[in-house]
Amino acid sequence: MPGEADPFERVRELCLSLPDVSERPSHGRPAFFIRGKRSFVMCMNDHHGDGRLALWLAAPEGIQQALTEGEPEHYFVPPYVGHRGWVGVRLDRDLDWDQVAGAVEDAYDTVAAKR
Repeated sequence: MPGEADPFERVRELCLSLPDVSERPSHGRPAFFIRGKRSFVMCMNDHHGDGRLALWLAAPEGIQQALTEGEPEHYFVPPYVGHRGWVGVRLDRDLDWDQVAGAVEDAYDTVAAKR
């Protein structure tokens, strides 16, 4: 977010406040895992020159299309994981932190429920 030194610090706080979550790097960026196994949030900064400061998150079925079509300035289909229904959330577009927190919680619930 504009004016913040590292918006991923706030994301880190959100993720690590959830049960059984750990952090480790994935592709050189912070990623968050449930019980050390399944990722639910990945932090990306200018991934392959895309110019985005963003999160890639697991999403409940049907949410990806609704968000990317309804608010394309904030949401996008991320490469590599988009085909699995994940959604990209731009942190560089002044999205409300309550929406970011909700997306993180939805991602957690989506992955945790699959166990």
